[in-house]
Amino acid sequence: MAESFDLVVIGAGPGGYVAAIRAAQLGLKVASVELEPQLGGTCLRIGCIPSKALLESSEHYEHARTSLRGHGVVTGEVGLDLAAMMKRKETIVATLTKGIEGLFKKNKIQRFTGRGRLLGRGRVQVTTPAGTTDLEARSVLLATGSRPMPLPGVEWHTDRIATSTEGLSYPSVPAHLVVIGAGYIGLELGSVWRRLGSKVTVIESLDRILPGMDLEIATEAKKLFEKQGLHFVLKSRVHAARVVEDRCVVRLDDETLIDADRVLVAVGRRPNVEDLGLEAVGIRLDDRGRIPVDHRFEAAPGVYAIGDVIPGPMLAHKAEEEGVAVAEILATGHGHVNYAVIPGVAYTHPEIATVGKSEEELKAAGVAYRKGVFPFMANGRARALGSTEGRVKVLADTQTDRVLGVHIIGPRAGDLIAEAVAAMAFGASSEDIARCCHAHPTLSEALKEAALAVDGRALHA
Repeated sequence: MAESFDLVVIGAGPGGYVAAIRAAQLGLKVASVELEPQLGGTCLRIGCIPSKALLESSEHYEHARTSLRGHGVVTGEVGLDLAAMMKRKETIVATLTKGIEGLFKKNKIQRFTGRGRLLGRGRVQVTTPAGTTDLEARSVLLATGSRPMPLPGVEWHTDRIATSTEGLSYPSVPAHLVVIGAGYIGLELGSVWRRLGSKVTVIESLDRILPGMDLEIATEAKKLFEKQGLHFVLKSRVHAARVVEDRCVVRLDDETLIDADRVLVAVGRRPNVEDLGLEAVGIRLDDRGRIPVDHRFEAAPGVYAIGDVIPGPMLAHKAEEEGVAVAEILATGHGHVNYAVIPGVAYTHPEIATVGKSEEELKAAGVAYRKGVFPFMANGRARALGSTEGRVKVLADTQTDRVLGVHIIGPRAGDLIAEAVAAMAFGASSEDIARCCHAHPTLSEALKEAALAVDGRALHA
């Protein structure tokens, strides 16, 4: 007989494993089905975590070469041990994946390694090289994530013309790296290899970088990245890319040819929805290949879906919140995600973080707003860090003063945005943020000053 569970989660990425843990905490009998031997999904294995490890290491390398002398620290010749840098990245990933294994054991989550497929309502089949195992479940959660989107005309070639997965593990520093796509992933990995010595050319079909981000912040980011050495080719579509006589050749739509050592394609991601047996439970995908769900994340009776396979931003923390919500809906009947306050972060230097509406979105919606801006060059802590580029921008409703959006480019923006998220989640006004005492000297004072600036009351600028 098939083993029975309250919940079977297919996919053990950030959404799936968090959902499994929360459901187990709430007393449900839970099974997790994951194709890969390591838990954590794309984010932990070949995405968020390894990329941040390389960003941190490459930033240390660049600081040692270019900035330490300004702090009075004199070093000898600075060298690069790329193999050691990659080993550190892999050690971090291995440690965190083992940590999830420990959490599964602690919460008595039964793990199945293989491909999960729906056979019908309440029935899941797990396929492994050794055979198949059938599971019964009161509820099934689909959390299978996404994968890099292909680009027509691009001929994949091992790690020479490939995706961010391969871009995390190049065996040597490319002399010239072409990045196709000026979104978060392309800019982060482009920054890594630029710091390590590559000439980096970023190609983007739009007339701007960081699509969807507040335009003022994205425009400033482009200027700073160009100052660092990134070269941008905007309003240009890649018509073809292939390896010719051991060189990568990229052809643009205007017939311009760009020669490179490696090409990294980062033009977006698409949901992993193939071979899930969706037809067995009557699920039909939307026009973008995603699983439609209702307000309770239910796609079909007893079948739920979260993360990159449903509409919304493809972000690990968004998937986590949805996973917790589903677990709580199943166990208690109640669960909720506030999509108005899902932050986004680009871990470049400087970091870029955003939550809520951009100026462009507010204008398009006809919402009257006031803006407060404060530069990091006027912040004492930023001066002490030697990182004064960027600014904080607060957007607030003209009538109510309620904060509608916060956009930051500058040091530790990814950490600073959390205060804005909390404030907006509780419906705070710019006056509320401005009236909170912020420790001095800290970077967070820049957010306070930007909130004061909404009313023309900034104290230090």
